[in-house]
This record gives sequence, structure tokens and C-alpha cells, in this order.
Amino acid sequence: MKSYSLLIAATLLAFSLLTPAQAQFPGMGGAAQPKALPGTAGDQSPKGSAKLIGTIVDSTQAKAVEFASIALYNKATGKAVDGTVADDKGKFALTKLVAGEYRALITFVGFRNKTIDNLVLANGQSLDLGVIKLSSAVKTLEEVTVTGQAALIEEKVDRLVYNADKDITAKGGDATDILRKVPMLTVDLDGNVSLRGSSNIRVLINNKPSTIVASSVSDALKQIPADQIKTVEVITSPSAKYDAEGSGGIINIITKKNSLQGLNLNVDSGVGNRGSMLSLNGSYRKGKAGFTIGGFGRGIYNTITKTNLDQTSEVNGVSTLTRQTGNGTSRGLFGQYNLGFDYDLAKNQSLTAGVRYGVRNMISPQDLVTQLFTNGTPSSISYRNVDTRNLSGTVDANIDYLHTFKPQQEWSISTLYSRNDLTNNFNADLLNSTGALTGRQKNLNGNVNQEFTVQTDYQTPIKKNQLLEFGAKGILRQVNSNYEYLLAGPTGEYTTEKNGTRGALLYHQNIAAGYTSYTYTTKQRYTLKGGLRYEHTFIDASTEEKGTLGIGNYGVLVPSVNASKTFKGTTVKLGYNRRIQRPGLQQLNPNFNTANPQNITIGNPTLRPELTNNFEVGLSKTIKKTFINATFFGRVTNNAITQVRQPSDTLAGAIVTTYQNIGRQYAYGTNTFANVAITSKINVGLFLNAFYTSLTGQTTNADGVAEDLTNTGINVSGGTFANAQFGHGWGAQAFGFMQGSQVQLQGTQGGFGFYTIGIKKDINNKKGSVGLAAENFLSNRFNIHTVLNSAQFNQVNDVYLYNRGIRLTFTYKIGKMTMDAPRKKAKSVNNDDVKSEGGGQPAGGGTPGGGTPR
Repeated sequence: MKSYSLLIAATLLAFSLLTPAQAQFPGMGGAAQPKALPGTAGDQSPKGSAKLIGTIVDSTQAKAVEFASIALYNKATGKAVDGTVADDKGKFALTKLVAGEYRALITFVGFRNKTIDNLVLANGQSLDLGVIKLSSAVKTLEEVTVTGQAALIEEKVDRLVYNADKDITAKGGDATDILRKVPMLTVDLDGNVSLRGSSNIRVLINNKPSTIVASSVSDALKQIPADQIKTVEVITSPSAKYDAEGSGGIINIITKKNSLQGLNLNVDSGVGNRGSMLSLNGSYRKGKAGFTIGGFGRGIYNTITKTNLDQTSEVNGVSTLTRQTGNGTSRGLFGQYNLGFDYDLAKNQSLTAGVRYGVRNMISPQDLVTQLFTNGTPSSISYRNVDTRNLSGTVDANIDYLHTFKPQQEWSISTLYSRNDLTNNFNADLLNSTGALTGRQKNLNGNVNQEFTVQTDYQTPIKKNQLLEFGAKGILRQVNSNYEYLLAGPTGEYTTEKNGTRGALLYHQNIAAGYTSYTYTTKQRYTLKGGLRYEHTFIDASTEEKGTLGIGNYGVLVPSVNASKTFKGTTVKLGYNRRIQRPGLQQLNPNFNTANPQNITIGNPTLRPELTNNFEVGLSKTIKKTFINATFFGRVTNNAITQVRQPSDTLAGAIVTTYQNIGRQYAYGTNTFANVAITSKINVGLFLNAFYTSLTGQTTNADGVAEDLTNTGINVSGGTFANAQFGHGWGAQAFGFMQGSQVQLQGTQGGFGFYTIGIKKDINNKKGSVGLAAENFLSNRFNIHTVLNSAQFNQVNDVYLYNRGIRLTFTYKIGKMTMDAPRKKAKSVNNDDVKSEGGGQPAGGGTPGGGTPR
């Protein structure tokens, strides 16, 4: 450890020689220091033996206010006689003071000034002011704090922050239950997330990526317990500091962290008719070192889905009508376990390390009955029992180092290794009309997605109102997919003969990136944040069948500009950025998934990235107790990665879904929401998302003929929520959401609704709580009606979901803690990267469990 510390010290010394002279940056959270106050270095004022000490904290969060300014004034003359700045624990001390009467002024950006009068000091005396609480200011230089709603929504120059830790209905649920309530986001019933109608988003967890998110956003969200989420950041206009990935934007989920000294253990549990959960999280902190350990397990059951499918296809002059019904269930176990360590190497240096393991075990059996009509005449009927297994195990390990030179001046090095072993298999039994087994099918698909990332970031203030940031990043990523399609008779071994197949994909994707970003804030409350990022991607891909795929390397230059102006309680924002969307594992995977042979899915390993230009204008205003935000946006995407469906030329009546870089997408719309603080303990919110979309492109149909595709329409969604706090620890919450039909390239996907209410009672001086929540309790089921079509096929799909639910939750905190000031932690890797399976576009009826096909 000694040699390691020496190495770090030598590196930091060399690096510090390159840094500009130190300067405060109050506009970005630093503190304005008193100028040449008497009693400071270089001043020759009389010295005494009195002393003044104290600790400054945030009145709302009981956390230390780092680097607040303290000025001491002579009460008689009104002149400043001394001053200092609090340390990173909020503590300060003024020494060698002359006896007399004084007043102290304490200031920090984002807080109201605090004056302490009638301070009488005597020689040799040490006067302790104790804990001094600063109240948050309603208005700050860079953001609008929602009056009466600060605990719910914050509006910043490049993002919206939704504070989720007040949600009492989500206990016992997962991250999807929280994200459904975040303005601008839409979460369908499979957990697929979209932002302003775009599913091409990047989801981070505590500013970190994970290969499990890269594989499937919806599956990853099911592994995050809702009651462990502190905030959700919706970054609609990412700066150059963020990876260029995610054409729709970035969602950053921040989980709850502990800055207490001592030992504690939190127990969260819930049981319901459709799911149960248990979570144990503990932490121990002593001095410079801290340890965290935790585990979360969730089981789902009694999830019933029924499907009806009518689809017509025409190939080579032969018309085939498919009528299919399906009855399915889903059950699964999800877990996440973590171990963390952090250590303060010095007062301004910290080292953080952690390991997280996530597991998913999802099983979806389904019984399918399929009847085919050829040119109007019944031709066959088949029975099929399918068992689909979606399993994964994910490991994330990180080591991060941070050196803080002074407020807003810091340098960090971050590393991350992430690996996801993903299995997506199915077994199918083929039956005749009497129920006798006539054959068997099996698809084995094992995937390994692993990546290693290293990045370094440096930021420094320039003068008092500017911030400069720059950094570099490298990602080494490898995807392996091995797949087999096996056949067997009623008995005997499986074989790849008789149209059975096997294959493999090897996909290397390495990325080198560099960026610079500049922020400028004026006294008139103008904020300008601009940046430039360059990323170069190196690809080496091959399949067992086709050999090297010959996908070329490519580079992209990504500019971003964000501006805001605050005046009289109103904030206006302008933003522009360019984004890139690389294909994800599910889009690339060439496995031929025939769990439902009438709706086949297959990836495309030759996909190229898509490029998107985003524009937005936002307006936020506080009117008495009401906060209103309206954003108008435009999005133009070239080379869009889109699901394309066409009839199979080998299997009668089947529709094949794949992915292609096809055409261009336009979207223009608005996101509007309002929060009303009816009283200090009751608030109500409303939100509405509406946009017009136009999709165009060209594909080749089953007959080898080029087909032009165009579709336009309006997408609308919205909802409302209400929160109330009552006496004696009681609280209540309600939420409702409705999603209208969504325009797709080849039709429309049906809408859906969701609602929930809950109550909670705090017990034992808020050490624990008991809650009850119910969802979709007014109806037994609801229908998602999807219509897809082209010149060669027409598909009508009805999925009936039975998700009426109720759950009882219990939480309790064990342990004794003392408050410690929050410390600067080492920054972590942000891989805002690769497109996920988040389209939320069911490819037709009969997919196992009724969910989105994989």
C-alpha cells in the first residue's frame, strides 16, 4: 500500500503541474470567498486569543455544506475583520480573534444567507456555535427549485430529476414501477422504456453501465428494487462528457447511499398475489473506510397471458391464413447482490471499489393452437407446448480513484469490467389432435457479452463563472453467441439433421473517445454549456456460416449545446445535440428463434449505427404553488435501426421479424407536466406526452421485390399522480397512466393502461413502516390490440393481460448511526452505449408469455 500511495502521489504531482491556477467557481456550486479580509494571510490586523468554531449543515437533509463561506463583522463598525471557508465536513474555525462584539454572515450558493448576531468573544475563550442550519434557496443560478415540490421534481440545464424516494406504492416492486411515473418516460407492460417516443435510450445505474442493460433494458429493470431508488435523472440533451450513444437520451437511476458512521442493516420485504420480495442491505463505516453489502431477491408468479392472432400472408400467389390462440404464464426469480468498499487515501483523495452480481431466471410456458387455411381451405391444425427459459448472470467490478484539488477542480480515473452470461432457450413438444406427442424441437442459445472500460476525466473552474472539462475513454467489448436448432421424434436423441441448424457469432467492438466541454454562467443568470466529442469505433465480426462480415470501422463527431436563462421564476432552455445508436446484442444475434413458428425472430449482425439530431426548447415556471414545465422537441434519425417483418418463403403462413438499417425517422412533439402543492402535505401532478412521427424506408420482400414503406401518425400518452402525508406517520399515494396506440413502420401497436394506489404507516419512530398497495384492481384484464400490415401480409394480434395485484410491504432499519458529512467519491465509468431490446414492439401473438420476442 505504501508503494501504491507513493505512485499515486508522484502521478498527481506531475498532473498538477499542468493545471491552471486555482479559482473559485460559485456559479457551479463553489463558494465565493471574502476578499482580503483582515485577519487572513497577509493582513496585519491586531491578533487576540479568542476562537469561534461551528458546523454548517443543510437544514433539509442534515448533511454538511462543504466549503461554505463565513465572514465575521465588527458589530460597532460594520466592517469585516476575518473570514474563512468550511471544510468538506462543514466545519470551520476562526482563531486569534480580538475580544469584542461581532456578527457572523454565512453564505453558500443555493442556500439563503444566514446571519448570527450578538456574538461576544473574550480573550482565551472558544465559542462553539454548534450546528448551523442553512435553508435552501428557492432559486439558484443553474436550476429552478420547485416551490413546495423540491422533493419531487428538479429542473436543470440538461436534465430533469425525479426524486423517487417518496413513492410508497412502489415498495415490493421494481424499477419499472418507478419509471412509469417519471415525466417524459413511457414504460410498457413488458418493461420496455421509451423517451419521447424513442426506445433508443441508454440506462445507467449510479452513473455506471452494465452488460445486463446492454442485453435487455426491460430485464435489467426487473432486478432493481423500487424502494432502493433515490432519484431518476432524465437527460434529454446530454453534454459531450457523456458517451455519444443513446439517440433518444439517457436515463440515470441513482440508488440510495449511506453517509453515516457506524453499523446499520435495512430490511425490506413484500408479499402479494403476483410477486414477493426480500431485501437486506447493510453498511459499516469507521473513520476513513466504509463497507457495504446487500442482497435483493424477487419472485413473480400468477402472471397469466392469453393471445389471439389472425394473420394473412401471400407468397408466390399462395394465400395463407393463420389463426392462433395461446395460453401462457410467467414465473421468475430475480436477484442482485453487491459488495462495496471505499477508502479515503487522504483528505482530498478517495478510492472506491465494488462488485455486483445480478441473476435472472425467467420461465414462460405457453400452449399454442394453430390452424392454417390455404387459399381459403383448411389445410392443417397443430398443437404446441412451449417452455421458454431466459436466464442470465451478470458480474460488474469497478475500481475508481478521485483527486479533488479544490471545489470544482478534480481529476478521476475509472475502470470497469462487466460480463453477462445470457441463455435464451426453448423446448417445444408437438402434439396431434388427440394430445399424442409427435415430435420435439429445441433451440439452445448461449451468449457472453463482456467489456472492459477505462476512462479519465478532469475539470477545473476558470475565473468565477466558467468550468472546463475534458477527458478520454476506451472500451473493449466482445460478444459471443452460440446457437443450435435441434429436432427429435417423440423419443430418441436430438439432432441437427432435417433442417436443424447450428452457428456462432463473434463480434468485437472497440471504441476510443475524447471530449471537451465548457460551461459559462453570467450574473444575469444565463448559462451556456457547449462541448465536442469524437468517437471512433473498430469492428471485427464473423459468423460460423458466412465468415468475416466485413463491417467497416467508423468515426463520429458529436457536438452538443445547452443554454438556459432564469428570470422572475421562469427558466427557458434551448438544446441541440447529435447522437449515435449502435446495435445491441438482441439486434445482432443471428439465432433463428422459432419458439412460435408463425412468428419467427432473427437478428442481423451486419447492422450499422444510426445517427440522430435532437433539438429542444423548454419552459419551466413556478406560479404560486404550481410548477409547470413544457418542452417542445424535434428529432431526425438517419439510417434508423427498425424492426421489419415479412412473410417466410419456406414456412407457410409464418412472419419473420428482423432488424434493418432502413430509411429515416422524424418526430416532433411536446412533453408537458404540472405539479400543484395543494397544501404543504398534499400535491397532485399531471403529465402529457404527444408527438407526431413519420417513418420511411425501403426493404426487399419475400419475392425479392423492393417495397417502399411509409407510416405517419400521432402518439399520445399521459397520466396523473397524487401524494398525501397525514399525521401519526400515515401517508397515501395514487397513480394512473394511459398509453395510446404507437405508430410503427408497418402498422400500430395497441395502447394500455396502468393504475395503482397505496397507503403506508411509519412505526417505531420511523425506524420501520408497513404498507399496502393495489394495482389494476377495477378490471380482470385488458387488451393490447396491435395491427401490422404490408403489401404481403396482414396481422391482427390481441394480447390479454391479467395483472390485477395487491401486495403488503414491511421495512425496518436496525443499527445505531451518527451523521457524517458526505464525501466526494471516486467517479465511475459511464458507458452510454449500445442499443437495447427496448422497442416494446410485440411481433405478433403467441410469443411465449405474451411478451416481446427475443
